[in-house]
Amino acid sequence: MSKTEFIVIRHGETAWNALSRIQGHLDSPLNEEGLGQALMVGECLGHESFSTLYSSDLGRALQTVQPIADRTGHEVVREPRLRERHLGVFQGLTGMQCERDYPQEYARFKLRDPEHVVPGGESVRQLFERVSALFVELANRHPGERIVAVTHGGVLDALHRFAGNVPLDRQRDFPIYNASLNFILCEDERWSIERWGDITHLTRDATLDDF
Repeated sequence: MSKTEFIVIRHGETAWNALSRIQGHLDSPLNEEGLGQALMVGECLGHESFSTLYSSDLGRALQTVQPIADRTGHEVVREPRLRERHLGVFQGLTGMQCERDYPQEYARFKLRDPEHVVPGGESVRQLFERVSALFVELANRHPGERIVAVTHGGVLDALHRFAGNVPLDRQRDFPIYNASLNFILCEDERWSIERWGDITHLTRDATLDDF
């Protein structure tokens, strides 16, 4: 029997998150709230056992992963495939600006058409294929281990759909919180969501044993 456990974490809140500005592959630093969230994630995971610490190579993820590495001593393995969806011409804009400047493209984007490629960016399906292939690879690389990965909201959306067998065109009906802990299990090539959107650690001192 082969089993790999994943704790997948969204980065802390950024300046652009607070302004509802689309980031994609562009970057915005963690704001004061996000820096505090990152410290609480580090505190929560600091006494837990896991074998490898992965992170997206975008700055906001690296800021979030650093307190974990500081507490546990793990080397951070930078993995570009954990990057947010590339959102092309929408990057750096708010939703209102996208609707004004790219009304047709933004309307298709909002409909979650899996095949729609944002100009200069990725489609929902391309993101899903990138994310699902990566996590299958990691499960095969780390049998019997527990893995921690810091990533982005779009990646978590794709991972939830992969592990939960949720259609790509269905509107999201599950939360994706900044600095949330999301627990995924791969056991004998079967994927399941063990716990999702856990932010208990952001409201009080806690370890995973408390959840």
